[in-house]
Amino acid sequence: MLEEVERWLTTRSWSLADRPLHRIMAAKRATGQSVSVVLPALNEEETVGDIVAIIRHDLMQQVPLVDEIVVVDSGSTDRTAQVAAAAGARVVHRDTILPSVPAVPGKGEVLWRSLLVTSGDIVCFIDADLREFSSDFVSGIVGPLLTDPGVDLVKGMYDRPLAGAAGQGGRVTELMARPLLNMHWPQLAGFVQPLGGEYAARRGLLEQLPFPVGYGVELGMLVDALHLVGLDALAQVDVGVRKHRHQDGQALGRMAAAIYRTAQLRLARGHLIRPSLTQFERGSSGFEPHTYSVDTEERPPMAEMAEYQSRKVA
Repeated sequence: MLEEVERWLTTRSWSLADRPLHRIMAAKRATGQSVSVVLPALNEEETVGDIVAIIRHDLMQQVPLVDEIVVVDSGSTDRTAQVAAAAGARVVHRDTILPSVPAVPGKGEVLWRSLLVTSGDIVCFIDADLREFSSDFVSGIVGPLLTDPGVDLVKGMYDRPLAGAAGQGGRVTELMARPLLNMHWPQLAGFVQPLGGEYAARRGLLEQLPFPVGYGVELGMLVDALHLVGLDALAQVDVGVRKHRHQDGQALGRMAAAIYRTAQLRLARGHLIRPSLTQFERGSSGFEPHTYSVDTEERPPMAEMAEYQSRKVA
């Protein structure tokens, strides 16, 4: 590990205990910064309501840390929108945001569009499939941004159990993202959960970053933020244990392909020779191939969009 990364781990990796909630609230009052929480959601009616309700109770009603909770529904066919609204979130459908740019499927697409329907100086992203959720996820990753003006982006780090086994979740992280980062961006080797969906950043940074439309958004954001603001502006906070719905091996394969493509573009700004991935499933007549396209589109920095510029002027 680079000496720079070893130093970073001692100065930019924190625990919840390092910033008690009363200290975070004091910093919020002193700086006057506002906080938006965004949940990208697709068919998450079983979990999204509990997450919204906990954030509202703990961080809006008990203490006024969070100023708004926005659930961006990316085309759910279940009751995600109704459940989220009933729990107290403002629900916005992906397709109603920036209608001049036709929406494409993907998590990164939703996160990019969320910048147009939120107003916080700090934007905190939380996945909508978390179980046994704690508001520590929000306060933990927002805290350094409120208390330390030199920090621009904070990732959550946590244990990810799989089938009861501690630390066995995050398979794409260990098999794809961590090797890529260690080999090509060794300054980022200290991040425990580089692909984690729980992170917060200053709006001023987010609006300058391109957003891969799919699963590559987290890796792309880390790499681009490193080049834009430097390692010392990035941090991570231990928020405990993350429990969520795990995807099957083939879905993880498609995720890994998208992440590799995101890394490739940042290494060479070139093009994939074959932007697709073929996987196999056993059918009635043997193994059957299924080919999926790999996300090859990225959204430009939001600051370049005329609609966003007009909103800021207004």
